[in-house]
Amino acid sequence: MVLLKNGTVETDLYTDVSSADKLPEKGAILVSLTQWQDQGDALTKRLDALGIVLQSDEKPEHIANDLAHFDVIALEFPTFNDGRAYSYARLLRERYNYQGELRAVGDVLLEQLHFMHRVGFNSFNIQSKNAIKDWEVAAADISIWYQPSSDNRTPVIKLRHDN
Repeated sequence: MVLLKNGTVETDLYTDVSSADKLPEKGAILVSLTQWQDQGDALTKRLDALGIVLQSDEKPEHIANDLAHFDVIALEFPTFNDGRAYSYARLLRERYNYQGELRAVGDVLLEQLHFMHRVGFNSFNIQSKNAIKDWEVAAADISIWYQPSSDNRTPVIKLRHDN
């Protein structure tokens, strides 16, 4: 897997411990919603960066009051045709005003990067031999927007009325 963040390949500093029974004492980690709910007090006392992985059936409202504790929120795509994480990303950005890293994990297809970015994802765990080239292709796929979205691009209806 490659971590593509803001259009560049980066080293993933986080260890996904969301399915672990015991959490490491040190290091940046990604925890599950259950771990957060069970051990939130102890997790907030850690000095290292903290992130959370939400499964596709775990809604952002479960963590809405805790967003300040998370440097990363990873939203899972269990299969390419499960689009709940698209809605969750948009909710996190627009309703809950989450400004941190929003990461797409799981079955993340290169053909969907563009659409994921539009709703607020800024990092992606992908299978790719040349992630930067794949990102450039995905970013150039569509140049006219019909709906407003989290990326603040001007939709075509506004372009028509401004001319």
